[in-house]
Amino acid sequence: MAWMFANELPDIEHITELEGGWIMFGGYIDRVAWVDLSTGEIDYKGIDKIDALKYVGGRGLGVKYVFDNGPEVEPLSPENILCVMTGPLTGTRVKMSGRAVIVTKSPLTGTVTDSHHGGWSGARLKWAGLDGLVFKSAAEKPTYAYVEDGNVSLEDASEVWGKGVHETIKYMKDKYGEKDLSVMAIGPAGEKLVRFACIVNEHNRASGRGGTGAVAGSKKLKCVVIKGPRNIPPPANLEDFREADSQCVQYIMDTEVTSPGTGDLHVTGTNTLMNLANEIGALPTRNAQTSDFARADAVGGETVKDTILVGNPTCYACPVACKKEILITDGKYKGLRMESLEYESAWALGGMCDNDDVKAIAAMIDRCNDFGIDTIETGCALAMTMEATEKGLVEDGLAWGDTDAMMSLIRKIAFREGLGAALAEGLDPCSKEWGDPHIAMTVKGQSIPAYDPRGMQGMGIGYATSNRGACHLRGYTPAAEVVGWVLGEEMEVDPLEWKGKAQLLIIFQNVYGFVDSLDTCKFGTFAIPLAVYAQLYSTVTGVHLDADELLKTGERVYNLERYYNNLAGWAEGSDYLPERFLKEKGTGAASESVCELDKMLEEYYTIRGWVNGVVSESKLAELEII
Repeated sequence: MAWMFANELPDIEHITELEGGWIMFGGYIDRVAWVDLSTGEIDYKGIDKIDALKYVGGRGLGVKYVFDNGPEVEPLSPENILCVMTGPLTGTRVKMSGRAVIVTKSPLTGTVTDSHHGGWSGARLKWAGLDGLVFKSAAEKPTYAYVEDGNVSLEDASEVWGKGVHETIKYMKDKYGEKDLSVMAIGPAGEKLVRFACIVNEHNRASGRGGTGAVAGSKKLKCVVIKGPRNIPPPANLEDFREADSQCVQYIMDTEVTSPGTGDLHVTGTNTLMNLANEIGALPTRNAQTSDFARADAVGGETVKDTILVGNPTCYACPVACKKEILITDGKYKGLRMESLEYESAWALGGMCDNDDVKAIAAMIDRCNDFGIDTIETGCALAMTMEATEKGLVEDGLAWGDTDAMMSLIRKIAFREGLGAALAEGLDPCSKEWGDPHIAMTVKGQSIPAYDPRGMQGMGIGYATSNRGACHLRGYTPAAEVVGWVLGEEMEVDPLEWKGKAQLLIIFQNVYGFVDSLDTCKFGTFAIPLAVYAQLYSTVTGVHLDADELLKTGERVYNLERYYNNLAGWAEGSDYLPERFLKEKGTGAASESVCELDKMLEEYYTIRGWVNGVVSESKLAELEII
């Protein structure tokens, strides 16, 4: 990759002037707004060309900005920065390219975190003339940022401070009009600095994990409002792009899980995984005391489709349409309509809490979205409270599956009231305060998502080595262990086999490091081969990249994150799992299985070239990080 040593980008084949006067070169507007919330000053900077080559955009470039800001900052201090980033493919004609990412230092884990959301705000931010926004310092009073025509203005948010996400979005749409408008907002949980508060986009698409909303709240940043009329940037090489785009569409059409109209994601959404995970003993239940849920079908995608599903809305440029719009027509939640009944949320507030009331789950998801709080972390917090209550560790706690009490405790967490105040600090410190740290199903302070490592070994090593704490989206081995489609090819591996899972995971981690930097939807990786991703990037930007170089770029992003975490205090021995997964056998199809983490870690570190979780100087040099 000789061009890595150049002082500027290689010759760009296409430079164009967009409407509004902004100059774009190969997928980038080349304009990032650095916003000082304490002074109101806004500095518009171009993107360093070497950084663009090394880290691409989106996740990678956001991590570079956070890294350069220093790993020693306190997450909720004014010194931390909050990056809202797009990638070079965001808002283009590339399929599934409507994503945006929030990157910051997490108040929940103390690691660097990146959390993505779908919808239209990413595309509109690009169309509005910016590649990203970087917020620094803190405002003295509630503030929101308004973006239009390549400029940012800071406005008084006093009228919406204290309001929920839904009311905040309505206020902004009443003020600026609904057309071409996106709003990313925090709710009361972010204002109260709940350590797993999130930023919610367009009512229900959340940058959910890691406490991004708490960082915004610490800066008194209520929301980002974007007015972005459709202004799709052209690719650098139109003729070659058309060929790459045609291949991309064909792979999406031909892949069973992504095929528009008939694919699993279109028909039943992400919640199609509920029964699949349960069948192989990989569905954590009752705070992961078991790994299967006898009533999983009651909350699965098929039941949702047959009972409360009313629509299949989609994000920008997405033919898959995995979002499921539901309407409840009877009972105590009658009239609730939303489009965010996703697998992870349905599991966290369902089986993890021994709850099979799908309508109550929908209502709880909507409440979490309105309060601006991570549904995964919240569900795990409720489940941990239920186990603690069962064990007599807390008084006046929470019974398994008590939906009314669950709704009440969600509010108490968001407003830091009563029992919720302790949970709002995160599950690790709360479990220690209650006297049993083993009941917290967390890694690096962040709760597990909806896959049990005893029934899915790849997720065990995935949780342990994730740079942002327990996470399925750093390296989605269930694509091979459950779904059976990876990068346009059918692939099935034994979920109970630990051998080879480290190598499989590293491929996913490196691929996602690149795809998240583009920034396009991960569901595309079920269908789209690496060579086609490389062609899409090359034809849009005008910078040639092949599949091997794509993987190397993703590896660079992953190692930069790990290096940041090492410097922030996550040193040797920081890749682990809750003891339950290592010592207590699963149930159902995983009844004879524990997670073989130590064996997988040995293989993983050897391939990565790390020393017990720490990036070596030779690896940093090889990847041109130092």
